[in-house]
Amino acid sequence: MSDSARASIFARIRYSGSGASAAEIAAAREALGRAPAANLPGSDLCSSFLANVLLNRGTVDVVGNRSEAVTAVGKYIYQHYRTHRLVAGNDPRLAAMPWRDAGVLPRFGELEAGEPVALSYARLGVAETGAVVTFTGKANPAANNLLPENHIVVIDVADLVPDMEMAWSRIAHAMTTEQRPRGINFIAGPSSTGDIEGKLVYGAHGPRHWHVILLGEVPQAALGEAQAIAAPAATTGELD
Repeated sequence: MSDSARASIFARIRYSGSGASAAEIAAAREALGRAPAANLPGSDLCSSFLANVLLNRGTVDVVGNRSEAVTAVGKYIYQHYRTHRLVAGNDPRLAAMPWRDAGVLPRFGELEAGEPVALSYARLGVAETGAVVTFTGKANPAANNLLPENHIVVIDVADLVPDMEMAWSRIAHAMTTEQRPRGINFIAGPSSTGDIEGKLVYGAHGPRHWHVILLGEVPQAALGEAQAIAAPAATTGELD
């Protein structure tokens, strides 16, 4: 669309006032089209998503099934805290995971003071940004996303989308078929701030660590490709 055509459309919308019908407004919006899609860093959704998680200062695991997922969770929390205990929301997908296979002892509910690790099951993962999307409510307390020192997130390969537009489209569809959540969180990395003496500090007002476990049929080369994409940023200090 040319600049003059775009300007003409905006002018018609601006001066139409309340006299414009809903159909006319919808047609004008449709004529504007969509912004070009973001260029993904990897060759597929999985490698692009994983690369952006790493670029966002997260860490990643790739697993093929739920049993491998609980093993990955158990290994991760033991390496960091020498424990197999964590807090998980009452999400049915988390409750159905075979925790005993890895000796993990989840407490289902809302994070309480002194508990350092919480686990969430994401509804979506956005390859464009490396963000995960969680629906919060009684089954998935927002505190589990925002307050632990270490936040672990499981996301299914089938729930990856390429960009924010597709994420909001999927969210809008869910709003018509499910009970509306209390909140929607887009999480793209550990908590950070640069307000303290101009230095980037992690964990100032939220999780210090953010670990994402991608579950499902992930292309064999996806993790290696993601690590290769993120490595130059780590080398040059762009991740600090």
